[in-house]
Amino acid sequence: MIKRTVSFPFILITSLFFLWGFVHNLDPILIPHLRKAFQLSTLQSSLVDSAVFVAYFVMALPAGYIMQKYGYKSGIILGLLLFALGSFLFVPAANTREYSFFLAALFIIASGLTMLETAANPYVTILGPESTATRRLNLAQSFNGLAVTIAPLVGGRLILSRQSHSPAELEQLSATARSAYLQSEAASVKLPYVVLGSIILLVALFFTFTKLPDIKEEKTEKGGLLRALRHRHLAWAVVAQFFYVGAQVCVSSFFILLTTKAAAISEKTAAVYLGLGYGLAFMTGRFFGTFLMRFVPPARLLSLYATINLLLTTVAIFAEGMVTVYALVGVAFFMSIMFPTIFALGIKDLGKDTKIGASLIIMSIVGGALLPPVLGLIADRTGNIQNGYVVPLVCFGVVLFFGWKGHRSLRAAESPGVEDVLRSEQII
Repeated sequence: MIKRTVSFPFILITSLFFLWGFVHNLDPILIPHLRKAFQLSTLQSSLVDSAVFVAYFVMALPAGYIMQKYGYKSGIILGLLLFALGSFLFVPAANTREYSFFLAALFIIASGLTMLETAANPYVTILGPESTATRRLNLAQSFNGLAVTIAPLVGGRLILSRQSHSPAELEQLSATARSAYLQSEAASVKLPYVVLGSIILLVALFFTFTKLPDIKEEKTEKGGLLRALRHRHLAWAVVAQFFYVGAQVCVSSFFILLTTKAAAISEKTAAVYLGLGYGLAFMTGRFFGTFLMRFVPPARLLSLYATINLLLTTVAIFAEGMVTVYALVGVAFFMSIMFPTIFALGIKDLGKDTKIGASLIIMSIVGGALLPPVLGLIADRTGNIQNGYVVPLVCFGVVLFFGWKGHRSLRAAESPGVEDVLRSEQII
């Protein structure tokens, strides 16, 4: 699947998947933590996701153009530097205890992640045979799944406090005691993000002095953006990725809030389930899905997984107790292959439009900014966070359509026998 000459670059690039997966999966810890530290509503706390994923929408096209002009390596180094800067800004954000400062720091981190994802996802697909691109990307993304397991455990231990006060209990504290408690809650994020920022700087230095193979591609012509969207399967991939990322962020970011309410468990216990349950299921699903793609076409597997998640999300909405936790863990397993599979199917056969196509799919990650507030609004209005999970339910329906029909390119649809060839290439 991977030639020896590119195996080390593949390993190096794959490390980036772990790093951005790690920081993304601290967000489900940040949401309940900042909600408590700043006394936020569910809707207000969802702005953590909005700050992160709006950056993907704003920065995706600039990232693509930077990659076109300066290459993948320059884009990766710039992305890592932004990532580190945003991490260090958590210190003044905690010192000032300004929620908007935290959101700004998260936006800068996400701008760096946009650069990294715009570079790493397509780089992995072209760093080897086209016939195994989907499997290769799923393998790299499996280490993103490893981060889904580890980050909640680390974040839960370092960030979430052992003492929690209800709004009523806070009102009974003196102004001094209340201020001291809220300040300590805000300050607990400083150490984890300073350590993270320092590690990212070291990784940036490592990339600076490491030679990566230069993948030569033809430059995208003017007007490439509009031309790229004429590819039917790319346009549908953009739509599918918008809804998939929205679903993933909704499910993971509100996991702790939902499970503490529906299953009556503590935040720290919920964080353990998020890591060892949800995260481990997500990681296992990535590796298992990569294996299954040897025998099952990726699009077909995507449709099957989306159908199962429609059923599991319905259970999460209407069930009570630990059943809701197990249903969400199951959702994580069957959600695991969706991002890389949609991405790989979306940029397949784009030729000159590959980089701009990758940028458009990365732009669609803005679904993670726009759909969680909808879930939060439904939860606040109905008084039940489980009702908000109708949002990911709808999202998985869109993913199902993409796997069933939307992934088919016009070339495949209009040429006799081409679908068979496409299918044989996808069995990897």
